[in-house]
Amino acid sequence: MDKIKGGWAGQTIGCTYGGPTEFKYNGTMIQDYIPINWPDGFIKWYFDNIPGLYDDVYMDLTFVQVFDRLGIDAPADSLAMAFANAGYVLWHANQAARYNILNGIMPPASGHWLNNPHADDIDFQIEADFAGLMSPGMVNSATETCDRVGHIMNYGDGWYGGVYVAAMYSMAFVSNNIEFVATEALKAIPEQSTYYQCMSDVIAWHKQFPDDWKRTWFECEKKWSSDIGCPDGVFVPFDIDAVINSAYVLIGLLYGEGDFYKTIDIATRCGEDSDCNPATAAGILGAIIGYSNIPEYWMANLREVEDIPFAYTNISLKKTYELSFGQALQVIERGGGKIAGDSVTIICQQPVPVRYEKAFEGLYPVELRNLKKTIADVGTVEFDGTGIVLKGNVRSKNQDYVALVEVYIDGQLEETVKLPALYRIRRHEIFWKYQLTKGKHLATFKWLNPEKDATINFRDLLVYSDAPKVNHHQPN
Repeated sequence: MDKIKGGWAGQTIGCTYGGPTEFKYNGTMIQDYIPINWPDGFIKWYFDNIPGLYDDVYMDLTFVQVFDRLGIDAPADSLAMAFANAGYVLWHANQAARYNILNGIMPPASGHWLNNPHADDIDFQIEADFAGLMSPGMVNSATETCDRVGHIMNYGDGWYGGVYVAAMYSMAFVSNNIEFVATEALKAIPEQSTYYQCMSDVIAWHKQFPDDWKRTWFECEKKWSSDIGCPDGVFVPFDIDAVINSAYVLIGLLYGEGDFYKTIDIATRCGEDSDCNPATAAGILGAIIGYSNIPEYWMANLREVEDIPFAYTNISLKKTYELSFGQALQVIERGGGKIAGDSVTIICQQPVPVRYEKAFEGLYPVELRNLKKTIADVGTVEFDGTGIVLKGNVRSKNQDYVALVEVYIDGQLEETVKLPALYRIRRHEIFWKYQLTKGKHLATFKWLNPEKDATINFRDLLVYSDAPKVNHHQPN
Protein backbone atom coordinates (compact mmCIF):
# COMPACT_ATOMS: atom_id res chain seq x y z
CA MET A 1 0.00 0.00 0.00
CA ASP A 2 2.87 2.37 0.82
CA LYS A 3 4.39 1.86 -2.64
CA ILE A 4 1.04 2.19 -4.43
CA LYS A 5 0.35 5.45 -2.61
CA GLY A 6 3.90 6.59 -3.40
CA GLY A 7 3.30 6.00 -7.11
CA TRP A 8 0.11 8.07 -7.28
CA ALA A 9 1.45 10.78 -4.97
CA GLY A 10 4.72 11.07 -6.90
CA GLN A 11 2.86 11.33 -10.20
CA THR A 12 0.70 14.19 -8.90
CA ILE A 13 3.67 16.06 -7.40
CA GLY A 14 5.84 15.68 -10.52
CA CYS A 15 3.05 16.79 -12.82
CA THR A 16 2.56 19.96 -10.76
CA TYR A 17 6.27 20.80 -10.53
CA GLY A 18 6.70 20.69 -14.32
CA GLY A 19 3.30 22.21 -15.13
CA PRO A 20 4.45 25.79 -15.79
CA THR A 21 7.18 24.66 -18.26
CA GLU A 22 5.17 22.19 -20.39
CA PHE A 23 6.21 22.49 -24.08
CA LYS A 24 7.83 25.88 -23.48
CA TYR A 25 11.34 24.46 -23.99
CA ASN A 26 11.26 22.42 -27.20
CA GLY A 27 14.51 21.02 -28.53
CA THR A 28 16.38 22.71 -25.69
CA MET A 29 16.95 22.07 -22.00
CA ILE A 30 15.76 24.37 -19.22
CA GLN A 31 18.94 26.10 -18.04
CA ASP A 32 20.04 25.90 -14.40
CA TYR A 33 19.57 29.64 -13.85
CA ILE A 34 15.85 29.43 -14.72
CA PRO A 35 13.98 28.96 -11.43
CA ILE A 36 11.32 26.27 -11.19
CA ASN A 37 9.31 27.16 -8.12
CA TRP A 38 7.39 25.10 -5.55
CA PRO A 39 5.32 27.63 -3.57
CA ASP A 40 3.00 26.71 -0.70
CA GLY A 41 -0.45 25.67 -1.92
CA PHE A 42 0.81 24.98 -5.44
CA ILE A 43 -1.08 21.72 -6.09
CA LYS A 44 -4.29 23.16 -4.62
CA TRP A 45 -3.92 26.19 -6.90
CA TYR A 46 -3.76 23.95 -9.97
CA PHE A 47 -6.70 21.84 -8.73
CA ASP A 48 -8.75 25.04 -8.40
CA ASN A 49 -7.58 26.95 -11.47
CA ILE A 50 -6.12 24.60 -14.12
CA PRO A 51 -7.40 21.11 -13.22
CA GLY A 52 -6.72 19.94 -16.79
CA LEU A 53 -3.02 19.79 -15.88
CA TYR A 54 -3.73 16.44 -14.24
CA ASP A 55 -4.71 14.63 -17.44
CA ASP A 56 -1.77 12.35 -16.56
CA VAL A 57 -3.80 11.18 -13.56
CA TYR A 58 -7.48 11.42 -14.46
CA MET A 59 -6.85 9.60 -17.75
CA ASP A 60 -5.45 6.68 -15.71
CA LEU A 61 -8.49 6.87 -13.45
CA THR A 62 -10.86 6.26 -16.37
CA PHE A 63 -9.33 2.81 -16.69
CA VAL A 64 -9.05 2.25 -12.93
CA GLN A 65 -12.81 2.90 -12.66
CA VAL A 66 -13.63 0.43 -15.45
CA PHE A 67 -11.55 -2.26 -13.69
CA ASP A 68 -13.38 -1.41 -10.46
CA ARG A 69 -16.76 -1.79 -12.18
CA LEU A 70 -16.10 -4.78 -14.45
CA GLY A 71 -13.15 -6.53 -12.75
CA ILE A 72 -9.51 -6.84 -13.76
CA ASP A 73 -10.42 -8.72 -16.97
CA ALA A 74 -12.45 -5.80 -18.33
CA PRO A 75 -12.36 -6.05 -22.15
CA ALA A 76 -10.65 -3.50 -24.41
CA ASP A 77 -13.99 -2.38 -25.88
CA SER A 78 -15.36 -1.38 -22.46
CA LEU A 79 -12.14 0.48 -21.62
CA ALA A 80 -12.25 2.20 -25.02
CA MET A 81 -15.88 3.33 -24.71
CA ALA A 82 -15.30 4.79 -21.23
CA PHE A 83 -12.31 6.73 -22.56
CA ALA A 84 -14.06 7.91 -25.75
CA ASN A 85 -17.16 9.16 -23.91
CA ALA A 86 -15.38 10.83 -20.97
CA GLY A 87 -15.97 14.56 -20.51
CA TYR A 88 -12.36 15.70 -20.77
CA VAL A 89 -10.72 17.26 -23.83
CA LEU A 90 -7.98 15.25 -25.54
CA TRP A 91 -5.14 15.79 -28.00
CA HIS A 92 -2.81 13.83 -30.26
CA ALA A 93 -3.05 10.01 -30.18
CA ASN A 94 -5.80 10.12 -27.55
CA GLN A 95 -8.03 12.43 -29.59
CA ALA A 96 -7.39 10.54 -32.82
CA ALA A 97 -8.39 7.35 -30.97
CA ARG A 98 -11.49 8.97 -29.45
CA TYR A 99 -12.64 10.03 -32.91
CA ASN A 100 -11.96 6.54 -34.27
CA ILE A 101 -13.91 4.82 -31.48
CA LEU A 102 -16.88 7.19 -31.77
CA ASN A 103 -16.90 6.43 -35.50
CA GLY A 104 -16.78 2.65 -35.12
CA ILE A 105 -13.03 1.96 -35.36
CA MET A 106 -12.34 -0.01 -32.19
CA PRO A 107 -9.02 -1.10 -30.60
CA PRO A 108 -6.49 -2.20 -31.63
CA ALA A 109 -7.34 -0.53 -34.98
CA SER A 110 -8.07 2.78 -33.19
CA GLY A 111 -4.41 3.14 -32.22
CA HIS A 112 -2.86 1.67 -35.37
CA TRP A 113 -0.69 4.11 -37.34
CA LEU A 114 -2.70 3.72 -40.54
CA ASN A 115 -5.74 5.04 -38.63
CA ASN A 116 -3.89 7.28 -36.16
CA PRO A 117 -1.14 9.68 -37.30
CA HIS A 118 -0.13 10.07 -33.63
CA ALA A 119 0.51 6.36 -32.99
CA ASP A 120 4.08 7.01 -31.76
CA ASP A 121 3.14 9.91 -29.48
CA ILE A 122 3.51 9.99 -25.69
CA ASP A 123 -0.17 9.43 -24.86
CA PHE A 124 -0.14 5.88 -23.47
CA GLN A 125 3.18 6.53 -21.72
CA ILE A 126 1.48 9.09 -19.45
CA GLU A 127 -1.53 6.82 -18.81
CA ALA A 128 0.13 3.50 -18.05
CA ASP A 129 1.08 4.08 -14.38
CA PHE A 130 -2.01 2.24 -13.11
CA ALA A 131 -1.06 -0.95 -15.01
CA GLY A 132 2.24 -1.26 -13.14
CA LEU A 133 0.81 -0.23 -9.77
CA MET A 134 -1.85 -2.96 -9.98
CA SER A 135 0.80 -5.60 -10.91
CA PRO A 136 3.41 -5.60 -8.10
CA GLY A 137 6.46 -7.60 -9.22
CA MET A 138 4.40 -9.13 -12.02
CA VAL A 139 5.77 -7.42 -15.11
CA ASN A 140 4.04 -9.66 -17.62
CA SER A 141 0.67 -9.10 -15.96
CA ALA A 142 1.33 -5.37 -16.32
CA THR A 143 2.21 -5.68 -20.00
CA GLU A 144 -0.90 -7.80 -20.67
CA THR A 145 -3.01 -4.95 -19.26
CA CYS A 146 -0.98 -2.56 -21.43
CA ASP A 147 -1.90 -4.60 -24.51
CA ARG A 148 -5.61 -4.08 -23.84
CA VAL A 149 -5.40 -0.41 -22.90
CA GLY A 150 -2.41 0.90 -24.85
CA HIS A 151 -3.63 -0.17 -28.26
CA ILE A 152 -6.71 1.99 -27.79
CA MET A 153 -4.55 5.01 -28.67
CA ASN A 154 -1.03 3.91 -29.63
CA TYR A 155 1.03 1.41 -31.60
CA GLY A 156 4.71 0.50 -31.91
CA ASP A 157 7.07 2.84 -30.08
CA GLY A 158 4.08 4.82 -28.76
CA TRP A 159 2.74 1.64 -27.16
CA TYR A 160 6.18 0.67 -25.85
CA GLY A 161 6.34 3.96 -23.92
CA GLY A 162 3.48 2.75 -21.72
CA VAL A 163 4.71 -0.83 -21.58
CA TYR A 164 8.11 0.31 -20.27
CA VAL A 165 6.64 2.73 -17.73
CA ALA A 166 4.26 0.05 -16.40
CA ALA A 167 7.12 -2.47 -16.25
CA MET A 168 9.26 -0.04 -14.22
CA TYR A 169 6.39 0.54 -11.77
CA SER A 170 5.97 -3.22 -11.44
CA MET A 171 9.70 -3.70 -10.78
CA ALA A 172 9.62 -0.85 -8.22
CA PHE A 173 7.89 -3.27 -5.81
CA VAL A 174 10.78 -5.73 -5.79
CA SER A 175 13.91 -3.56 -5.97
CA ASN A 176 15.02 -0.14 -4.76
CA ASN A 177 17.97 -0.13 -7.17
CA ILE A 178 16.97 2.30 -9.91
CA GLU A 179 19.41 1.01 -12.50
CA PHE A 180 18.19 -2.56 -11.90
CA VAL A 181 14.54 -1.45 -12.20
CA ALA A 182 15.28 0.40 -15.47
CA THR A 183 17.37 -2.41 -16.96
CA GLU A 184 15.12 -5.28 -15.90
CA ALA A 185 11.93 -3.54 -17.07
CA LEU A 186 13.51 -2.94 -20.48
CA LYS A 187 13.48 -6.73 -21.03
CA ALA A 188 9.74 -6.32 -21.68
CA ILE A 189 10.51 -4.35 -24.88
CA PRO A 190 11.63 -6.06 -28.14
CA GLU A 191 15.33 -5.44 -28.74
CA GLN A 192 14.91 -4.61 -32.44
CA SER A 193 12.64 -1.64 -31.67
CA THR A 194 13.82 1.98 -31.85
CA TYR A 195 12.37 2.41 -28.36
CA TYR A 196 14.53 -0.34 -26.85
CA GLN A 197 17.66 0.95 -28.59
CA CYS A 198 17.15 4.49 -27.29
CA MET A 199 16.55 3.39 -23.68
CA SER A 200 19.55 1.06 -23.71
CA ASP A 201 21.63 3.96 -25.07
CA VAL A 202 20.51 6.15 -22.15
CA ILE A 203 21.48 3.42 -19.66
CA ALA A 204 24.90 3.05 -21.38
CA TRP A 205 25.49 6.83 -21.56
CA HIS A 206 24.65 7.10 -17.86
CA LYS A 207 27.45 4.62 -17.15
CA GLN A 208 29.79 6.51 -19.48
CA PHE A 209 28.94 9.99 -18.16
CA PRO A 210 27.71 9.27 -14.61
CA ASP A 211 27.97 12.87 -13.39
CA ASP A 212 26.74 14.71 -16.48
CA TRP A 213 23.06 14.34 -17.34
CA LYS A 214 23.37 17.12 -19.91
CA ARG A 215 25.88 15.09 -21.90
CA THR A 216 23.40 12.21 -22.07
CA TRP A 217 20.66 14.69 -23.04
CA PHE A 218 22.83 15.96 -25.91
CA GLU A 219 23.60 12.42 -27.09
CA CYS A 220 19.84 11.72 -27.11
CA GLU A 221 19.11 14.87 -29.13
CA LYS A 222 21.77 13.96 -31.65
CA LYS A 223 20.64 10.39 -32.19
CA TRP A 224 16.99 10.04 -31.20
CA SER A 225 15.11 13.34 -31.53
CA SER A 226 13.85 12.88 -35.09
CA ASP A 227 10.06 12.59 -35.03
CA ILE A 228 8.44 11.46 -38.29
CA GLY A 229 4.93 10.54 -37.12
CA CYS A 230 3.19 13.32 -35.21
CA PRO A 231 2.00 15.89 -37.80
CA ASP A 232 2.55 18.67 -35.23
CA GLY A 233 6.15 17.62 -34.50
CA VAL A 234 7.58 17.32 -38.01
CA PHE A 235 9.76 20.18 -39.36
CA VAL A 236 9.59 21.96 -35.96
CA PRO A 237 11.36 21.52 -32.56
CA PHE A 238 8.13 20.34 -30.85
CA ASP A 239 8.51 16.63 -30.05
CA ILE A 240 5.78 14.64 -28.31
CA ASP A 241 7.19 11.33 -29.54
CA ALA A 242 7.30 8.62 -26.87
CA VAL A 243 10.91 7.65 -27.57
CA ILE A 244 12.58 10.97 -26.70
CA ASN A 245 10.20 11.78 -23.83
CA SER A 246 10.76 8.32 -22.30
CA ALA A 247 14.49 9.02 -22.55
CA TYR A 248 13.95 12.15 -20.44
CA VAL A 249 12.06 10.12 -17.83
CA LEU A 250 14.94 7.68 -17.70
CA ILE A 251 17.56 10.46 -17.50
CA GLY A 252 15.65 11.88 -14.53
CA LEU A 253 15.49 8.52 -12.78
CA LEU A 254 19.12 7.48 -13.37
CA TYR A 255 20.75 10.83 -12.67
CA GLY A 256 18.34 11.62 -9.82
CA GLU A 257 19.98 8.73 -7.90
CA GLY A 258 16.96 8.22 -5.67
CA ASP A 259 16.78 11.86 -4.60
CA PHE A 260 13.21 13.07 -5.08
CA TYR A 261 14.09 16.68 -5.92
CA LYS A 262 16.93 15.83 -8.31
CA THR A 263 14.81 13.25 -10.13
CA ILE A 264 11.90 15.63 -10.73
CA ASP A 265 14.13 18.60 -11.54
CA ILE A 266 16.29 16.80 -14.10
CA ALA A 267 13.28 15.17 -15.83
CA THR A 268 11.66 18.63 -16.04
CA ARG A 269 14.80 20.39 -17.27
CA CYS A 270 15.11 17.97 -20.20
CA GLY A 271 12.28 20.03 -21.76
CA GLU A 272 9.50 19.12 -24.23
CA ASP A 273 6.60 17.43 -22.32
CA SER A 274 8.05 18.65 -19.07
CA ASP A 275 5.05 18.03 -16.84
CA CYS A 276 4.37 14.47 -17.98
CA ASN A 277 8.00 13.36 -17.82
CA PRO A 278 8.63 14.40 -14.19
CA ALA A 279 5.20 12.99 -13.30
CA THR A 280 6.26 9.57 -14.62
CA ALA A 281 9.76 9.74 -13.09
CA ALA A 282 8.43 10.88 -9.69
CA GLY A 283 5.69 8.25 -9.78
CA ILE A 284 8.17 5.44 -10.38
CA LEU A 285 10.52 6.81 -7.71
CA GLY A 286 7.56 7.23 -5.35
CA ALA A 287 6.75 3.55 -5.85
CA ILE A 288 10.39 2.61 -5.25
CA ILE A 289 10.82 4.57 -1.99
CA GLY A 290 7.19 4.47 -0.79
CA TYR A 291 4.75 7.22 0.20
CA SER A 292 6.16 7.35 3.74
CA ASN A 293 9.60 8.33 2.39
CA ILE A 294 8.57 11.20 0.11
CA PRO A 295 10.09 14.31 1.77
CA GLU A 296 7.76 16.64 3.68
CA TYR A 297 8.81 19.51 1.36
CA TRP A 298 6.61 17.88 -1.30
CA MET A 299 3.97 16.26 0.88
CA ALA A 300 2.70 19.45 2.56
CA ASN A 301 1.24 20.61 -0.78
CA LEU A 302 -0.08 17.16 -1.63
CA ARG A 303 -2.03 16.66 1.60
CA GLU A 304 -4.18 19.71 0.79
CA VAL A 305 -5.73 17.90 -2.20
CA GLU A 306 -5.81 14.22 -1.20
CA ASP A 307 -9.54 14.38 -0.41
CA ILE A 308 -10.49 16.42 -3.51
CA PRO A 309 -11.73 14.51 -6.59
CA PHE A 310 -9.74 15.05 -9.78
CA ALA A 311 -11.48 16.96 -12.57
CA TYR A 312 -13.91 14.85 -14.65
CA THR A 313 -13.99 12.16 -11.93
CA ASN A 314 -15.51 11.51 -8.52
CA ILE A 315 -12.21 9.98 -7.36
CA SER A 316 -9.77 11.66 -4.98
CA LEU A 317 -6.20 10.52 -4.39
CA LYS A 318 -7.25 8.75 -1.19
CA LYS A 319 -9.94 6.85 -3.11
CA THR A 320 -7.40 6.09 -5.86
CA TYR A 321 -5.00 4.55 -3.33
CA GLU A 322 -7.76 2.17 -2.18
CA LEU A 323 -8.94 1.21 -5.67
CA SER A 324 -5.40 0.55 -6.87
CA PHE A 325 -4.59 -1.48 -3.75
CA GLY A 326 -7.71 -3.65 -4.19
CA GLN A 327 -6.88 -4.28 -7.85
CA ALA A 328 -3.27 -5.16 -6.99
CA LEU A 329 -4.47 -7.81 -4.52
CA GLN A 330 -6.69 -9.32 -7.23
CA VAL A 331 -3.81 -9.42 -9.73
CA ILE A 332 -1.52 -10.98 -7.09
CA GLU A 333 -4.04 -13.79 -6.45
CA ARG A 334 -4.62 -14.25 -10.17
CA GLY A 335 -0.84 -14.65 -10.58
CA GLY A 336 -0.66 -17.47 -8.03
CA GLY A 337 0.20 -15.32 -5.01
CA LYS A 338 -1.42 -15.54 -1.58
CA ILE A 339 -2.98 -13.02 0.77
CA ALA A 340 -3.23 -13.98 4.44
CA GLY A 341 -4.13 -11.09 6.71
CA ASP A 342 -1.38 -8.50 6.42
CA SER A 343 0.97 -10.98 4.74
CA VAL A 344 1.13 -10.95 0.93
CA THR A 345 3.13 -13.46 -1.11
CA ILE A 346 3.80 -12.40 -4.70
CA ILE A 347 4.91 -14.79 -7.43
CA CYS A 348 7.32 -12.47 -9.23
CA GLN A 349 7.62 -12.72 -13.01
CA GLN A 350 10.67 -12.61 -15.29
CA PRO A 351 9.95 -10.01 -18.00
CA VAL A 352 9.10 -11.46 -21.42
CA PRO A 353 9.32 -9.12 -24.43
CA VAL A 354 5.99 -8.04 -25.89
CA ARG A 355 5.47 -8.41 -29.64
CA TYR A 356 7.38 -6.29 -32.12
CA GLU A 357 5.50 -3.45 -33.83
CA LYS A 358 6.77 -0.64 -36.05
CA ALA A 359 4.78 2.41 -37.15
CA PHE A 360 5.47 4.68 -40.13
CA GLU A 361 7.96 2.24 -41.63
CA GLY A 362 9.54 3.54 -44.83
CA LEU A 363 7.91 6.96 -44.45
CA TYR A 364 9.98 10.15 -44.47
CA PRO A 365 8.62 13.70 -44.24
CA VAL A 366 9.68 15.64 -47.35
CA GLU A 367 7.51 18.78 -47.33
CA LEU A 368 5.42 20.93 -45.01
CA ARG A 369 3.28 23.30 -47.04
CA ASN A 370 1.41 26.19 -45.49
CA LEU A 371 -2.01 26.26 -47.18
CA LYS A 372 -4.03 28.68 -45.04
CA LYS A 373 -7.10 28.41 -47.27
CA THR A 374 -10.71 27.46 -46.82
CA ILE A 375 -12.07 24.41 -48.61
CA ALA A 376 -13.80 26.74 -51.06
CA ASP A 377 -10.49 28.37 -52.06
CA VAL A 378 -8.07 25.45 -52.04
CA GLY A 379 -9.00 23.87 -55.40
CA THR A 380 -6.71 21.01 -56.43
CA VAL A 381 -3.72 20.20 -54.22
CA GLU A 382 -0.73 18.68 -56.01
CA PHE A 383 1.96 16.73 -54.13
CA ASP A 384 4.80 14.37 -54.91
CA GLY A 385 5.33 11.44 -52.56
CA THR A 386 3.80 8.35 -50.94
CA GLY A 387 1.57 9.93 -48.29
CA ILE A 388 -0.09 13.09 -47.02
CA VAL A 389 -1.57 14.51 -43.84
CA LEU A 390 -3.90 17.50 -44.16
CA LYS A 391 -4.16 19.62 -41.02
CA GLY A 392 -7.00 22.03 -40.32
CA ASN A 393 -10.32 22.47 -38.57
CA VAL A 394 -14.06 23.15 -38.82
CA ARG A 395 -15.62 26.26 -37.35
CA SER A 396 -19.35 26.63 -36.84
CA LYS A 397 -21.67 28.50 -34.49
CA ASN A 398 -23.76 25.32 -34.48
CA GLN A 399 -21.72 22.99 -32.28
CA ASP A 400 -23.82 20.01 -33.35
CA TYR A 401 -22.76 20.48 -36.95
CA VAL A 402 -20.77 17.70 -38.63
CA ALA A 403 -19.25 18.60 -42.00
CA LEU A 404 -19.12 15.84 -44.61
CA VAL A 405 -16.24 16.06 -47.08
CA GLU A 406 -15.39 13.69 -49.93
CA VAL A 407 -11.63 13.43 -50.48
CA TYR A 408 -10.41 12.27 -53.89
CA ILE A 409 -6.86 11.24 -54.74
CA ASP A 410 -6.18 11.19 -58.49
CA GLY A 411 -9.93 11.26 -59.14
CA GLN A 412 -10.68 8.24 -56.93
CA LEU A 413 -12.87 8.72 -53.84
CA GLU A 414 -10.64 7.77 -50.87
CA GLU A 415 -12.88 8.69 -47.95
CA THR A 416 -16.02 10.58 -46.98
CA VAL A 417 -14.74 12.37 -43.91
CA LYS A 418 -16.94 13.39 -40.97
CA LEU A 419 -15.68 16.58 -39.31
CA PRO A 420 -17.51 17.50 -36.08
CA ALA A 421 -17.46 21.18 -35.11
CA LEU A 422 -17.52 20.26 -31.41
CA TYR A 423 -13.93 20.37 -30.14
CA ARG A 424 -14.23 17.43 -27.73
CA ILE A 425 -15.09 14.99 -30.52
CA ARG A 426 -13.19 16.68 -33.37
CA ARG A 427 -11.07 14.85 -35.91
CA HIS A 428 -7.49 15.80 -35.03
CA GLU A 429 -6.42 15.98 -38.69
CA ILE A 430 -8.82 16.54 -41.58
CA PHE A 431 -7.40 13.74 -43.72
CA TRP A 432 -4.40 11.45 -44.06
CA LYS A 433 -3.37 8.70 -46.42
CA TYR A 434 -0.19 6.66 -46.33
CA GLN A 435 1.17 3.92 -48.64
CA LEU A 436 0.32 5.66 -51.91
CA THR A 437 2.27 4.77 -55.05
CA LYS A 438 5.37 6.96 -55.21
CA GLY A 439 4.97 9.90 -57.56
CA LYS A 440 2.83 12.94 -58.30
CA HIS A 441 -0.75 12.98 -57.04
CA LEU A 442 -3.74 15.32 -57.08
CA ALA A 443 -6.05 15.75 -54.08
CA THR A 444 -9.50 17.32 -54.51
CA PHE A 445 -12.29 17.92 -52.02
CA LYS A 446 -16.08 18.10 -52.18
CA TRP A 447 -18.03 19.60 -49.26
CA LEU A 448 -21.35 17.75 -49.27
CA ASN A 449 -23.32 19.71 -46.66
CA PRO A 450 -22.15 23.34 -46.49
CA GLU A 451 -23.92 25.39 -43.86
CA LYS A 452 -24.18 29.13 -43.31
CA ASP A 453 -21.65 30.33 -40.69
CA ALA A 454 -19.58 27.13 -41.08
CA THR A 455 -16.05 27.10 -42.51
CA ILE A 456 -13.55 24.32 -43.16
CA ASN A 457 -10.01 25.65 -42.86
CA PHE A 458 -7.06 23.86 -44.45
CA ARG A 459 -3.98 24.88 -42.48
CA ASP A 460 -0.98 22.73 -43.53
CA LEU A 461 -0.17 19.88 -45.86
CA LEU A 462 2.48 17.39 -44.74
CA VAL A 463 3.94 15.23 -47.52
CA TYR A 464 5.78 11.92 -47.03
CA SER A 465 7.90 9.87 -49.40
CA ASP A 466 9.88 6.62 -49.24
CA ALA A 467 13.24 8.36 -48.77
CA PRO A 468 14.42 11.59 -47.15
CA LYS A 469 14.74 14.59 -49.43
CA VAL A 470 18.41 15.46 -49.78
CA ASN A 471 19.33 19.07 -50.45
CA HIS A 472 22.10 19.02 -53.07
CA HIS A 473 22.14 22.77 -53.65
CA GLN A 474 25.42 24.08 -52.25
CA PRO A 475 26.22 27.78 -52.30
CA ASN A 476 29.11 28.80 -54.54
